[in-house]
Amino acid sequence: MPARVPLSILELSAFGSGRTPADGLRASIDLARRAEQLGYARFWLAEHHLNPGISGAAPHVLLPLIAQATDSIRIGTAATIIGNYAPLQVVEAAGVVSALHPGRFDLGIGRSGSGRTPPEGPAPVARTVDGLLLPVPWPFPVDSDRFVAQARLLRRTAGDADRFEQDVHDVLALIAGDYRAPEGVPVHATPAEGQDIDVWIHGTSAGPSARLAGELGLPFGASYHVAPGTVLDAVAEYRRAFRPGRRDAPYVTVSVDVVVGETDDEARRLASGYGRWVHSIRAGLGAVPFPAPDEAIAHPLTADEQRIVQDRLDTQFVGSPATVAERLETLQRVTGADELLVTTLTHDTADRIRSFELLAEVWGLDGAGRVVETAGARA
Repeated sequence: MPARVPLSILELSAFGSGRTPADGLRASIDLARRAEQLGYARFWLAEHHLNPGISGAAPHVLLPLIAQATDSIRIGTAATIIGNYAPLQVVEAAGVVSALHPGRFDLGIGRSGSGRTPPEGPAPVARTVDGLLLPVPWPFPVDSDRFVAQARLLRRTAGDADRFEQDVHDVLALIAGDYRAPEGVPVHATPAEGQDIDVWIHGTSAGPSARLAGELGLPFGASYHVAPGTVLDAVAEYRRAFRPGRRDAPYVTVSVDVVVGETDDEARRLASGYGRWVHSIRAGLGAVPFPAPDEAIAHPLTADEQRIVQDRLDTQFVGSPATVAERLETLQRVTGADELLVTTLTHDTADRIRSFELLAEVWGLDGAGRVVETAGARA
């Protein structure tokens, strides 16, 4: 059996019912410290706005606190939604953290959702490839009232997604120090210029993000946890388009939702609020505080609600260490991922940290971001 790939963490700064946003932020810092001790390779922050149960709305503000609390784990964003900012703002924010904590910053860039269009061709169908479920993609409601209001508050414009390629080029040029404004004036982005900032592109489909990452020779983040039905298409498009650039060969990380418990039953109990949490997003409410197991069990989803979130429930890896490790091996084998990016949601922070501890042990992390061959790692 081939060696296992590195594991990294995607953090949302979500918090449970009865908790506060401050609790979610403090938990993120505590988790980053523990992740470094356990040997996770990266600790990345997601960017989510207008969600009543997520305090991770400003990753570039939280990252300096994460960096200060850790010493060696790579930190960054997955992803900075570039349509919400000017490229110079993104580069300067990354530069501030990187200047104080050099050689650790990963700047992940994602394309604004306002540019998404329905797929062309025949309607997709669910399928299983070598043991990996690829459900029918869920239609992303970019025209819902909530997303319209969010776009206005973030001062997005109708064409911001169309500027994605130019924005990425501007980010790279500003970091490299060879940016020249249309007026012919050279611009130097202090303190970011010349910093060792690793730029990634993240995407959910075989669209502009995957192609651009490949064409520029950048590493690519594909999403099984948000868009499981199109993850193989996204990875294939990236590899097809790849040209040596900042990397000599393609490099892919694939994200996935994971909850690990001491037993399968315990893990299912800890994850029982996930369906209600996902439904709140898809119902246009924004992610609610994550329900406690007793709340979720007392208020199960209706049949219609279950149908709306079934694809996410089916593609969340929940179980004992051995159960989850087997499913992660399948995901890595089918996608060919060079790294896996796990995100975990539970009501209590202690349960979430314990999930990452159990996963690190079964996967064989050695505390330095490497995977070692041990009996526990092959359990």
